[in-house]
Amino acid sequence: MAPPAPSPSRVFAELDLARVSEGRVEPAALPGREVHVSGSAELSARPDRARVSVRLGSRKEAAVAARSSVSRRLQYITHSARLRGVPEEDMTVTEDFSIVENTYQMEAEVCIIFSDFGKMQHVCNLLIEKLGTSVTINPPHFYHTPEAIDTLRRQVCVTAVGNTRRKAQEVCRLFGQALGKPLLIKEEEIKEWGGHIDSHLSHSADSQTLQERIQNATAYVSCRVYAVFEIKGKENRRNKLL
Repeated sequence: MAPPAPSPSRVFAELDLARVSEGRVEPAALPGREVHVSGSAELSARPDRARVSVRLGSRKEAAVAARSSVSRRLQYITHSARLRGVPEEDMTVTEDFSIVENTYQMEAEVCIIFSDFGKMQHVCNLLIEKLGTSVTINPPHFYHTPEAIDTLRRQVCVTAVGNTRRKAQEVCRLFGQALGKPLLIKEEEIKEWGGHIDSHLSHSADSQTLQERIQNATAYVSCRVYAVFEIKGKENRRNKLL
């Protein structure tokens, strides 16, 4: 998936180059002693949640028998998940009861949200082992919570600013100067996109491995910033030795 169009830039910090003295605005000392640089960073984050759907059903001549068959398996599924630390609020159960050709049909679905993918595999393997073909477990759907994406955005911006500052320091050292405080830090571009799906995969999405699904759901964010730093003067010899 190609990265979307960049969002409008934002100014993170800016310091006026003039100073105020006794109510009068005066020019800053040594105007023009600045270093202008740009830097970037790109980070990725694996999905932090997975949703698994377990479907089951029963078709009997008696309504009680159809309900009972499904209820027993539903109880086993939810109980097994709770025993392995899945909170009640991360499980959703839906049921559908109908009459089909003079028989009673009961269908149900359990959606379970996992934050621990190892625990997810353990629960799914257990259900397959104990319930066999009486249940259908759909492949997990991996995704990010809004909090995880916000954290990734903050991290990539902080990393880009750090990379930009290091670049400015290198420029100053090249000319024997010392880097001062930032005068302007501006976000020029930020992009977000999903995981890359290899078009040359010979198998369909339904037969992808767990790691392939996680990779395809990985989120990427890149950020480029523009910064202006003050140049303080000659670099201290002691700092240069450090």
